[in-house]
Amino acid sequence: MPTNFTVVPVEDAEAPSSSNATSTPEAKPVRLGQIFERSGQVTTVDSQQGAQPDDDEGQKESTPFLNSDNGSEPDYDGTNLALFEAKMDSAPMVSSLLSRLANYTNLTQGVREHEEYEDGVRKVTVTVPPMGTFIGVYLPCMQNILGVILFMRLAWIVGTAGILGSFAIVSMCCICTLLTAISMSAIATNGVVPAGGSYYMISRSLGPEFGGAVGLCFYLGTTFAGSMYILGTIEILLTYIVPSTRVFEAELKEGEAAAWANNMRVFGTGCLLIMALVVFVGVKYVNKLALVFLSCVILSILATYAGVIKTLLEPPEVNVCLLGNRSLKNDMFESCSKMETVENMTVMTQLWGLFCSNHTCDEYFELNNLTEIKAIPGLLSGVIKDNLWGDYGPAGSLLEKKTLLSVPANDMSKDIYKPYVYNDITTYFTLLVGIYFPSVTGIMAGSNRSGDLRNAQKSIPVGTIMAILTTSFIYISCVVFFGACIEGVVLRDKFGDSIGKIPVIGILAWPSPWVIVIGSFFSCCGAGLQSLTGAPRLLQAIARDGIVPFLQVFGHGKSNGEPTWALLLTVGICEIGILIASLDAVAPILSMFFLMCYLFVNLACAVQTLLRAPNWRPRFKFYHWTLSFLGMSLSLSLMFVSSWYYALVAMVIAGCIYKYIEYRGAEKEWGDGIRGLSLNAARYALIRLEESPLHTKNWRPQLLVLCKPDPDLSVKHPRLLSFTSQLKAGKGLTIVCTMLQGTFMTRGQDVKTAEKSLKAAMVAEKTKGFHHVVVSSNLRDGFSVLIQSAGLGGMKHNAVLMAWPGGWQQARDPESRKNFIETVRETTSAHQALLVAKNIDQFPDNSQRLKEGTIDVWWIVHDGGLLMLLPFLLRQHKVWRKCRMRIFTVAQMDDNSIQMKKDLQMFLYHLRIDAVVEVVEMHDSDISAFTYEKTLVMEQRSQMLKQMQLSRTEREREAQLIHDRNTASHSDKTPNSPPPDRVHMTWTKEKLISERAKHKESMPVKDMFNMRPNQSNVRRMHTAVKLNEVVKKKSKESQLVLLNMPGPPKNKKGEENYMEFLEVLTEGLNRVLLVRGGGREVITIYS
Repeated sequence: MPTNFTVVPVEDAEAPSSSNATSTPEAKPVRLGQIFERSGQVTTVDSQQGAQPDDDEGQKESTPFLNSDNGSEPDYDGTNLALFEAKMDSAPMVSSLLSRLANYTNLTQGVREHEEYEDGVRKVTVTVPPMGTFIGVYLPCMQNILGVILFMRLAWIVGTAGILGSFAIVSMCCICTLLTAISMSAIATNGVVPAGGSYYMISRSLGPEFGGAVGLCFYLGTTFAGSMYILGTIEILLTYIVPSTRVFEAELKEGEAAAWANNMRVFGTGCLLIMALVVFVGVKYVNKLALVFLSCVILSILATYAGVIKTLLEPPEVNVCLLGNRSLKNDMFESCSKMETVENMTVMTQLWGLFCSNHTCDEYFELNNLTEIKAIPGLLSGVIKDNLWGDYGPAGSLLEKKTLLSVPANDMSKDIYKPYVYNDITTYFTLLVGIYFPSVTGIMAGSNRSGDLRNAQKSIPVGTIMAILTTSFIYISCVVFFGACIEGVVLRDKFGDSIGKIPVIGILAWPSPWVIVIGSFFSCCGAGLQSLTGAPRLLQAIARDGIVPFLQVFGHGKSNGEPTWALLLTVGICEIGILIASLDAVAPILSMFFLMCYLFVNLACAVQTLLRAPNWRPRFKFYHWTLSFLGMSLSLSLMFVSSWYYALVAMVIAGCIYKYIEYRGAEKEWGDGIRGLSLNAARYALIRLEESPLHTKNWRPQLLVLCKPDPDLSVKHPRLLSFTSQLKAGKGLTIVCTMLQGTFMTRGQDVKTAEKSLKAAMVAEKTKGFHHVVVSSNLRDGFSVLIQSAGLGGMKHNAVLMAWPGGWQQARDPESRKNFIETVRETTSAHQALLVAKNIDQFPDNSQRLKEGTIDVWWIVHDGGLLMLLPFLLRQHKVWRKCRMRIFTVAQMDDNSIQMKKDLQMFLYHLRIDAVVEVVEMHDSDISAFTYEKTLVMEQRSQMLKQMQLSRTEREREAQLIHDRNTASHSDKTPNSPPPDRVHMTWTKEKLISERAKHKESMPVKDMFNMRPNQSNVRRMHTAVKLNEVVKKKSKESQLVLLNMPGPPKNKKGEENYMEFLEVLTEGLNRVLLVRGGGREVITIYS
């Protein structure tokens, strides 16, 4: 198939002005080596043939070098490499190439967190990025992975799912991120990776469609992560730090959930605005505080481990009050007993006021006693046995210690008004997976900062994998320690209601619960700021790539590069998450987007590995396609395990973005793996097509469209391309070709112009296929080569579509007739169908809709059934959809017309084609004088054209013959006359006789009027005239007429007559398609 190469010159944005360039006497031509002087820029140097230099800069053919402005030739040091002097202007020497590569600066591409200006002064670009593995990758990944879920939900997950269930959840999620990190490391070490994180890697590995879709999903995930962190911040603030600042308070017990949600919305929106203002004012403050936030996380984890160790020596004195086996909120009473002694008097405690009213007490309160147990029995207490298994329950269910006995009450309708601890949501295993997964995200933090790393190809794999292993150890150890140290009923207390509104991890931490409270608060604040900083830059990077047209506005920002518009959109989307007002509801949403991102990172690595592309040479060797495939499968499984409907929504969003970029996005060629996969699939399919012959049921028109260019090298008949697209209901191959006469070296620029015009015409006419421009010294040979060799393997054309040569009768275009007839012969010899559209400029374009009318098929000869298949395909297109199909066939005198009609109707019924059938009887009749005269005029015209087309040499010979005759006759009359001044000895009597025999048909013009027409031509003309009369009578008003195309004469003497027969046959018809079958059946009655 044709392959097109387009050379696009790219101007250097930092190049000096033309005036400065010309004024410098030492100016040198730009060389290819300058590509390596700047990152992200490519300078294309036109070759000497393609360039158009000024007159004073024109080069002589004797020298291959470009002269400088002062006229002196370039000075090449040394003569050791003189043989390669001609190459030095277009390619760099190895020494200069290596030196430039050594000084290569890896600049960022929009998502690196930086500050362009500081105090109004532009920073100096650092040539060598200063950060190593620990600072640049390990710590950022740790900060992004460890966060709100660890402090606010992990203990609750352990209590609900049990140690074994929690271990399974943590293991699945950590294995997923570890496998993704391995795949990401392979991609990140396969060449220089500018900053951009997963978006850059996926887009450059899987193409702009996948890259844009997954990049936007990753952006949405990062944005909703900001919502989650802000909700976590507000939850800590209103629950543990300043609960008195709540704006909404519920009057009834049933309204507590709504009041809590409204408080989260109000305070969350305010927190979002404050964080957005901080990000807008200066990112440098966020970056400087990142280490502080990370320190808070590390101190909180160390405090937790210290508390675990302390339980071995002295467990904390924190108790939980149980009524029967039910946990109670202890913020409304002080003593966990029904009676207490005060000043030697036994009095009722505050619990009676909570469970009794109007001298009536709660039945369960009366039947059961109060028990006080330790909230943290300690590491050696054996509580780990009770916490091995999960304890799931519906929303509103009471938290109970199953190992304690209690007396159930008959009436439990009023339990909601009692100070019990409840499950606020329905809990089940898959929900916990979705809530926990955001705690392992953040593995892309290192690749996001690849532009700041000293050695990104070493630091990204080592730092990321070490961070994942470290955090996995922290999570797994926390699961075990929580289950082994803390009572199960306390673990399931999400907000710490039974221990005085203190985080569950807080009572375990040493030296004070406030270490966890303050640490988790600042951790959530820092993570939220990081999300609001990174998400707009990711969106800006996608917008600047130009693959999503409607996002281009978000590529702009402040003068220092800050993405202002992207920040506004991020704040708006983040507010949607805050309006949900539940950390447990937002977490599964961002889990979907992160899991989809990880899925495609694994897919990208697997595709690149399986394709074995020559450019796939990662320095990270510890990867395998099976690991990537396992990571991809695990990511997909976790998506549907977490929430199948969220997974479907995320996939639909990604699919819509993919299709939008595919149809409306800018074309990008990034050498992606999907293109390589397409090439492999195409190669495999082509090889399979060659293995077995094509069955009739699979036949479809594979068109080779021969387009004629006009003098401006544009398509002369664009309606031919419209008709091609209308015929493509068969979804077959289309190859559109244009032929230029000459040589490729002299017409190289014309080829590019013609290809550009041809491609533009195909786009305008919505013709999908391949285009090719061929240059040949002879048009006839070019057409022959195309008919024989166009296509590849099993994807070769089986039909040729061309326009009728309208100028064949004109003397100024004598070759069109010969080329047309030879093309007909070539297609017949190649067993290919031929479609010739006459009056093609009157055919409808794709924007027209034919409201009514018919498509008439005149079936004279059966040559494979193509005549009946073509109208069916045309009627699939919206242009011809409302046209009816009629089939006419011709009956001779000996035929039974009625039976022919019945048989044809039955045949069409078996073919599943709806058409009106009509049999036309053509009786034998005498040849009319009109036919006889028309044949005579045709033959006279042919002879006259031969006379007019005599070559110059033949005309000179004819003139010399006349001159010799006159000279001979004059010498006979005057024998004594002197000899002529010029004696021509070339023409002898014998040669004269041979020339007359050779040009026997070249009779003088006066003999044409004595001609008698050839009887074979008369019969053929009679058929054409009579058939044309019948066709015009029946199909004069039809939208399209399809006719069998008669075959060309076997010898070349009757070529002019053949064209005349076709003209007579189609005379008076508006739109005609002459069809000549390829000699094989293309339609069948069998299923």
